[in-house]
Amino acid sequence: MLKRTILCAALILAGASSAFAQATVFVVRHAERADSGGMTAADPDLSAAGRARAESLANVLKDAGIVVVFATEFKRTQQTAAPVAKATGLSVTTAPTETAALVEIVKATIGNVLVVGHSNTVPELIKALGVTTPVTVGDTEYDNLFIVRTGDKPSVIRLHYR
Repeated sequence: MLKRTILCAALILAGASSAFAQATVFVVRHAERADSGGMTAADPDLSAAGRARAESLANVLKDAGIVVVFATEFKRTQQTAAPVAKATGLSVTTAPTETAALVEIVKATIGNVLVVGHSNTVPELIKALGVTTPVTVGDTEYDNLFIVRTGDKPSVIRLHYR
């Protein structure tokens, strides 16, 4: 009887932990990149405006309960994520290149997550998280802050930050 009670309690807790796995995923495109003289560099740093935007993002998200900060391997995403990581006492984790692998990690994370990507990867990630509303990010758009709620019926809110 005691074994059965313990087993039932364990099953209830397991079900409850999956409910707690519902989290908020903050998704942004990297901030403005620094390209010199109209030339496009393969892996540019952020511009002065981009660095200011990254600091602004950190100010917006410092109290958002973020437990993991992901960025692609490129300098511009790493530099966009760094102020948020610093403000929250975290390190920037390099995101897997495969969207499905990243989504699996994000969905398994207990707590809120920031993902810094690119104009082409942000919509792909939001869709892979289960949001059915199509999202686009223009080549000159750096101020979008997408807030994705995961769970049974994922949803997205699009905000803008300066």
